[in-house]
Amino acid sequence: MAFTAKDVQALRQATGAGMMDAKKALEANDGDAEAAKQWLREKGLAASAKR
Repeated sequence: MAFTAKDVQALRQATGAGMMDAKKALEANDGDAEAAKQWLREKGLAASAKR
């Protein structure tokens, strides 16, 4: 499944991850945002908590 720049931006805002990390997460999970969020958590790239 293809994803757009808006998908990358939404994932970045939801996780606090960098642009390339968010893009890699979406690529690794075929554009599935929820799976990408989990992937980022496992890799330790998502922000653990926003203050």
